[in-house]
Amino acid sequence: MAQSSIQGRFLWQAQLAEDAAAVTPFYARVLGWSAQPWAVDNKTTIFSARSGPVAGMSAMTPERHAAGARSNWLPFIGANDVDAMVAGAEKLGARVLAAATDIDQVGRYAVLADPQGAPFAAFKPLQSSAPKGMPQHGEMAWQELATSDFEAAFDFYRSLFGWQLIHRMNMGANGFYLIFGADGAQRGGIYRQSHAETGPFWLTYTSVPDADKAAATATQSGGHIINGPMDVPGGGRIAQLRDPKGVAFAVHSMGASASAPPPSTSPPKASPPPKPSPPPKAPSPPKAPAAPAKAAPAKAAPKKAAVKKAVAKKAAPKKKAAARKAARPAARKVARKVARKSAKKPARKVARKKAVPKKKARRGGKARRKK
Repeated sequence: MAQSSIQGRFLWQAQLAEDAAAVTPFYARVLGWSAQPWAVDNKTTIFSARSGPVAGMSAMTPERHAAGARSNWLPFIGANDVDAMVAGAEKLGARVLAAATDIDQVGRYAVLADPQGAPFAAFKPLQSSAPKGMPQHGEMAWQELATSDFEAAFDFYRSLFGWQLIHRMNMGANGFYLIFGADGAQRGGIYRQSHAETGPFWLTYTSVPDADKAAATATQSGGHIINGPMDVPGGGRIAQLRDPKGVAFAVHSMGASASAPPPSTSPPKASPPPKPSPPPKAPSPPKAPAAPAKAAPAKAAPKKAAVKKAVAKKAAPKKKAAARKAARPAARKVARKVARKSAKKPARKVARKKAVPKKKARRGGKARRKK
């Protein structure tokens, strides 16, 4: 097969595991992979499907773990020229996480972070391994990128790998889901993540015979279900999971009568799987409550009531005195009016009494004179 066929294809996935020995049997049971040490380096485990090797796992060094490195599955995307790909990616805003390096009997690769921060590897194998046709059980079936800016992320990968926008699916409140691919073949989707604190990341869906059984096996083996199992457009079912160490991965299965490609139009989930969080810190002992915490409010109430009563008592005489002062002018006016009236009335009566006898006397005198 010509080397040009690997450009922009998802060829491999690898994980630096905190405890590779513990999770290796887990993936063998859940995904049906066979595991064996790598002939070049027995510290690396090679996972194989029936069609051949599909993934690798190495133990994380204590130095990298101490530096804050986290376990995750890293997709390896085919590049015809790794060094040219790295130079082009840097011009587009990517960062180099691991410089281009040759792996004996394997090929050349470099680890990058796209402009939004999602890590991936550009990879050129010595032997072409681009998959053909429908994914077989144990092979990568679909790739999803959860990112902060899905439009800008797609423009980056389109410029770098020549991906095409095949379909833009409107998911309503969840925004758009961009389905990308090449030569008309769909390879994955890009959408805006809802959990920004986890950072952008790639999630690989592995083809399995039965997604429900794979999810059940994962929980029985110490893993956890993030989302699903559920039906997706295209005639299949998916489940998003975590291994016993918290690393996210996903499975996809097709129905017996389905002929559509694996999840060709799988929508973004309401809660996309977050990246594994760092090991939890030991919980600190609870703080003892302050001694007067409960007693203080009970004492405060009587004090406030007593103060209010005292203030009310002090304020009462003042209010009465003010009322008396305000009433004094009015009382004085009333008293003056009464005094005036009482003073005028007696004077008139006395005058009339004195005047009457005089008139009678005059009248009597006249009468006497006439007689």
